[in-house]
Amino acid sequence: KTAKDGATSKVYAKFGVEIYAAAKQGEPDPESNSALKFVIERAKQAQVPKHVIDKAIDKAKGGGDETFVQGRYEGFGPNGSMVIAETLTSNVNRTIANIRTIFNKKGGNIGAAGAVSYMFDNTGVIVFKGTDPDHIFEILLDAEVDVRDVTEEEGNIVIYTEATDLHKGIAALKAAGITEFSTTELEMIAQSEVELSPEDLEIFEGLVDAL
Repeated sequence: KTAKDGATSKVYAKFGVEIYAAAKQGEPDPESNSALKFVIERAKQAQVPKHVIDKAIDKAKGGGDETFVQGRYEGFGPNGSMVIAETLTSNVNRTIANIRTIFNKKGGNIGAAGAVSYMFDNTGVIVFKGTDPDHIFEILLDAEVDVRDVTEEEGNIVIYTEATDLHKGIAALKAAGITEFSTTELEMIAQSEVELSPEDLEIFEGLVDAL
């Protein structure tokens, strides 16, 4: 249960940051901010509670006494593995200190800004049940969605889009009658992979879990 609760909290936190960012970059009203509207739809699909969504929007409006700042911290794990941690905090100094401590205690090394992010591509990822990637590719192409790849994996269609076209891709699929998605999110996808021994994998997972 503890592991499940931890995973759920990470999902809530991830959407909290995304909702905050979308609301900050435009109007904090989903009816006039399509990016925010799509993020909220995805959050609801991931069963994020309404109070978590409302709190993120309230932060973006400047609700409460605290000011929240987005941050990105980069570093290295065992055997050249790379880690990017994105944060939303009201106390930047405390957050930096906490992240530095976690890297040091969990077998990693924190790096400078840009140390590893150039090795990742910010990518839109859409996953749903299906077995005909060619047909899906045509739908997205007709809608002028910038698609990197469409594959079929174990009965699921997996779509990779340019980050800026994630919402456009979701809208095109919905217009084609596809409404049930298991994944609709932005992911930092590594351009290459490193192989970790069982021992290094345990260290890496411990570092990521702590972050």
